[in-house]
Amino acid sequence: MTALRSALAAALLAASAFTGAAHAQTAQSAATYINAPVAAPVAAPVSHGGHCGLFETCASTRIGLGRGDFIVRLSAIGVLPQDRDSKLWLNGAAIPGRVKATRQAAPEFTFEYFFTDNVSVDLIAASTRHEIAADATPYGHIDVGSAWVLPPTVTFAWHFRPHKRFNPYLGVGGSLTWFHNVSPAGGLVQKLNMGVTGGPAINAGFDYQLVGNWFFNVDVKQIFMRAHAWANDRGSGAFIKAHDSLDPTVVGMGIGYRF
Repeated sequence: MTALRSALAAALLAASAFTGAAHAQTAQSAATYINAPVAAPVAAPVSHGGHCGLFETCASTRIGLGRGDFIVRLSAIGVLPQDRDSKLWLNGAAIPGRVKATRQAAPEFTFEYFFTDNVSVDLIAASTRHEIAADATPYGHIDVGSAWVLPPTVTFAWHFRPHKRFNPYLGVGGSLTWFHNVSPAGGLVQKLNMGVTGGPAINAGFDYQLVGNWFFNVDVKQIFMRAHAWANDRGSGAFIKAHDSLDPTVVGMGIGYRF
């Protein structure tokens, strides 16, 4: 009986000790949780409202050119007439000699639209003034006059690397050329007329994306055209007719912006 009482007392003492230890551990854990530092809230990303500067490349900026893009360029061009083949007549009789037209530089606007990622159409707008002369004739060098040339040219181009910063292309099209503000040189030539002409054109070049929607462009066009001119009146005694394959090469370099 005495042994039973002793065992029961030992069991009660052990249970009391375990309960006290568990209570102390729970109180300590609660205190630790209550006194733990509170983490600072993470700041939300700053929103710029989707605005991207004119001279910035942002996450929303499309790389390269592709379907639906419309680009306007301003270039400096050099117009280099080739004068490949000339024919001269004086009062209806063929005479030896050749026509020469001076080279000229001018600004040029280009408007280009992309039908697909690879195919675009472009129109150039520029006008240059050229001096015209007949050389190596039986009468020596003859200053014929000057004329402004307006050759709107349309080309369709194939772009090899759409949506890339560097995008070379090849194109083919045609040109229709007007001569305006035609002025005779005086002396032997008192009157000068030049006819509308045109012909096929081919070109090659590349676009390179600089920053944002700005592109650097280099373009070379070869335009094939024959020019027809008449100096003085029939029956004047000095009626001159000339045909010349001007075939100008147009070399351009400029900056474009995509809209």
